[in-house]
Amino acid sequence: MSTSALLPFISQAFDQMPFNRLLGLHVSHFSSEKVEVSFAWSDTLVGNPLQHILHGGVISSVLDTAGGIMAVSSALGRLTDVEPAELAARLGKMSTIDIRTDYLRPGRGESFVASAQVIRSGNKVAVCRMELHNELGVHIAVGTGTYLVG
Repeated sequence: MSTSALLPFISQAFDQMPFNRLLGLHVSHFSSEKVEVSFAWSDTLVGNPLQHILHGGVISSVLDTAGGIMAVSSALGRLTDVEPAELAARLGKMSTIDIRTDYLRPGRGESFVASAQVIRSGNKVAVCRMELHNELGVHIAVGTGTYLVG
């Protein structure tokens, strides 16, 4: 399935998740090589009110979301001639197996972009590398995620 055909399908599933809406996430870039998920600063995302930085759970969740979208798109992108109902059934079975987040700097900024790329995609499992940067390009965190995709 082509990337352009996958985008509406994955976007619909992404937009239906209340947690993604709570964080203010939106897919800002989508290709077969890379996914970017963006969000703006919000006082509701503060982890340390004295330093005015993002909560670590927000950072990890955003990295997981970007990696999950990339893993799903890599797995579904290999499928051809599949009906939307089967795609939906497959999507419902995909999940995070493991995620590691390394916090490099405090999460300061006005807007943020999490990017993800596939390291390996097999029949059952995909592994992605994720990064989070602020609007100035400051590298805030990196992550590696393992996803059940088959």
